[in-house]
Amino acid sequence: MSDSSIDQSSDKYKISIDVTVQYIEAQSAPDDERYVFSYTINILNKGTETAQLISRHWIITDADGKTQEVKGPGVVGEHPYLKPGEDFTYTSGTIIQTPVGSMQGSYQMKAGDGQMFDAEIHPFTLAKPGFLH
Repeated sequence: MSDSSIDQSSDKYKISIDVTVQYIEAQSAPDDERYVFSYTINILNKGTETAQLISRHWIITDADGKTQEVKGPGVVGEHPYLKPGEDFTYTSGTIIQTPVGSMQGSYQMKAGDGQMFDAEIHPFTLAKPGFLH
């Protein structure tokens, strides 16, 4: 689990992002260069303003340096609206061609005062169990 808190210049716009990754062996096919991972993300509003998740931007990189970029509205079909102290958790997934890779990105957020800001998602590792030491 990694904490990807962002530090804004004020306490109004603070989002904490925690990520847990799981390798999905039953859906993976290493002989076909298919490695499936699920990730569960908890988004916590640590700021003093309400914030709504408007869109997402992911950069997914495998061990060969192949990059996928994913942009879109909301997450899992939702645009969670978080009051200060509230959180939202969801699970999604990705497929890469190597047993190890990484993901990073950002959520584009809109505060209750109308201010747009990015909540950075720091890089986290996708790895088949036992592959990394």
